[in-house]
Amino acid sequence: MTVTPAGSITTQLGQQGLGQQPWWVEQWMELINSYRYKKRLERAWTYAREGNVLSIRFEGRRVHARVQGSEKDPYKVKLWLDVLNDEDWGYVLEALSHKARWSAQLLAGIMPQDIERAFAASGKRLFPFKLQEVRSECSCLDKANPCKHISAVYYLMGDRFSEDPFVLFQLRGRTRSQLLEELARRRREGAEGRVETAPHPLHPALVDPARWWRYDAPLDPDLVVITPAMEGESGLDGAGPLPLAEEPRFPEANRRFLEHLQEQGARMGQLAMARAMAAGNDNGEGNGAGSDALRA
Repeated sequence: MTVTPAGSITTQLGQQGLGQQPWWVEQWMELINSYRYKKRLERAWTYAREGNVLSIRFEGRRVHARVQGSEKDPYKVKLWLDVLNDEDWGYVLEALSHKARWSAQLLAGIMPQDIERAFAASGKRLFPFKLQEVRSECSCLDKANPCKHISAVYYLMGDRFSEDPFVLFQLRGRTRSQLLEELARRRREGAEGRVETAPHPLHPALVDPARWWRYDAPLDPDLVVITPAMEGESGLDGAGPLPLAEEPRFPEANRRFLEHLQEQGARMGQLAMARAMAAGNDNGEGNGAGSDALRA
C-alpha cells in the first residue's frame, strides 16, 4: 500500500482491497457499490488497486485528486458533499454536547453507531442517503457520473474515513478542531449554568439509631399520664406461650416459673410507678418526671 505525504491519503489499495473496516466505512462503500454500472466499478477498483490514483488531498470541504487514465496527463477529480449551515450545525452541536458518550467515542476515533440521531435535530444527515448526494466532477470526456476515475477516488476515500471519522464532518462543514472546540465550549457553559444545590442535611436520628428510643426534650406535665398496666396487658401476656423445655421429673416447673416471672414483673412495675410518681413530686419538676416515667 502506498502512503503519500502529509495532507494526502493512501493512493493504492492492496490486493485484498479495504479488508475488514469499521461500520461507517462500510456504509460509505455501500453507496458506490450500489452503482448500476458494474463494469465501470470493476475498472475503478482496478485503478484503486494498481495505483492509478496519483494523489488525493482534502482542501476544506472538497476532495481533490489526480487519476491517471488512458491519456498522457492525469485527470482532475473533485468530490464534495452539501455542507450544513451554521444554524444546522447549531442543532447538531447542541445534541452532541448533551451526550458525553458521543464526544468520547469521536475523540477515540470511533464513529458512534447512533450518530445520525444528533443530525436528526437539524433535519439533515451526516452520511449521504444515496450516491447522487455525493457531488463530483472529472476532467475526462466520460459523460457518466460517477466515471471510473471518480469511483476509484471514492474507494480510496473509505480508507481515509477508517483512519479519521472526522473527515466526514469536515466534508459537511466542520473540521476536527472546530468541532471539538465548539463541543468543549458548550459543555463548559452548560456546567457553569447549572446551579449547585447543597445537599439537604440529615436529621441526627437517621445516622444514629440510638436516638430512635430516646426522647431528651422536656415534656409538658399535662401531656404525661402515668397508669399501671391493665390485666392481660403485660409484655409477658402479649408474648404468648413461652417455648420452655419440659422436664418429666418436675412437671410443675414451667407453670411455677411463669407465675414467678409474672409476679416479678408486677413487682418491678409497681416500683417503677412509685419512682415515677415520686420524681414527679420532687421540687415540682414535672418535665423531668415525664421523661423519667417514659424511660421507666
